[in-house]
Amino acid sequence: MSQDSATVPSALVVEGGAMRGIFAAGVLDAFIESDFLPYDFAIGVSAGSSNLIGYLSGDHGRSRWILLDHARREDFINWRRFLKGGHFCDVAWLWHASFDEIPLNVQRYYDNGVPLFAVTTSIETGQAHYLEVTAENMHEVFPASCAIPFAYRGFPRVNDEPMTDGGLADSIPVIRAYEQGARDITVVLSRPLGYRKRETPAPHFMKQLFQDHASLFESVLGRAERYNRALQFIQSPPEGCRVRVISPPADFPVARFTLEPELLERGYEIGRGAGFDHLSQQAVVDSSDTSGKRHESA
Repeated sequence: MSQDSATVPSALVVEGGAMRGIFAAGVLDAFIESDFLPYDFAIGVSAGSSNLIGYLSGDHGRSRWILLDHARREDFINWRRFLKGGHFCDVAWLWHASFDEIPLNVQRYYDNGVPLFAVTTSIETGQAHYLEVTAENMHEVFPASCAIPFAYRGFPRVNDEPMTDGGLADSIPVIRAYEQGARDITVVLSRPLGYRKRETPAPHFMKQLFQDHASLFESVLGRAERYNRALQFIQSPPEGCRVRVISPPADFPVARFTLEPELLERGYEIGRGAGFDHLSQQAVVDSSDTSGKRHESA
C-alpha cells in the first residue's frame, strides 16, 4: 500500500449503478491524485468493481474515459440489437474492448498489495460470491459482476458456474467487509445517502421472467430488504466500527443509462470534488480520533 494503515483493518466498498459509476470514477481519481491508498482490501459490485480495479492499478482517468467513450458506443448499449434478440448492454464487449484499448497496469495492482473482491450472483443459488480478482480470472469475473439479467443475454461463467450481476445478491457489501474483519470502512455510493430501495414491482411478472431460475428470483425479491439493511448498517454501525460514506448529492445529474457527455463529465467532477472533500474531512476526523462506532458522510 502507498501509505500505512492504522492498526484497525480497513476496507473500501464501491457500489455499482451502470453510468452512475461516473461518480465513483471521480472519487477514486481524486484518491489517485492524492496518492491515497490506506486500505487492506476492497470490495466492488458491478461498475464499482470495474472502477476499483482502475484505482488499485493506479490508472488515473481510465474509468472516466471508459464511461465517456466505450460505454457510449453502440457496441455497448444498443436498443435495436436488444429488440432483435441480442444484448442491450454488452458487458463482455465493454470489458474486453476497454482492456485492449486502455490496458490495466496489472503489475501495479499486485504491487499495491490491496486485494479486490468482485461480487457476482450465482444463478444456481441466488447467493453472492465474493471473488478475489487475479490476472488469471479477471476476464471472466468483471463481465459476470456487471451482467444485468435480460440486458445481457445469457449468463457469464466463472469457474464454470453461471453468474450474473453482483448487485442482485449484495448491492452494497459493507456487511461483508465487516465480516471479513474490517472495522474502518469507506463506502462510495452511487445514489444519495437518503435513498431507499423499494420492493420489487410486479412480482408475478418477474416470476415469469425468472421461471427457469427459482433461486435467482428469490434473490431478486429480497434485494430491497438487503439493500436497505446495508444502508441501516452504514447509518448505525456496530460498536467499534467506523463507516465513512461518500455519496452523490440529491441533484446528481447522471442516471443508470445517461449517455450525454456533458452530464457524465459533470458527474465525474462532482465525484472528484467529493473525493477531495472526503480526504480533507478524514484528516480532521483522524486527528481527533475517538473509539467506538461512528458514521461519517461526505
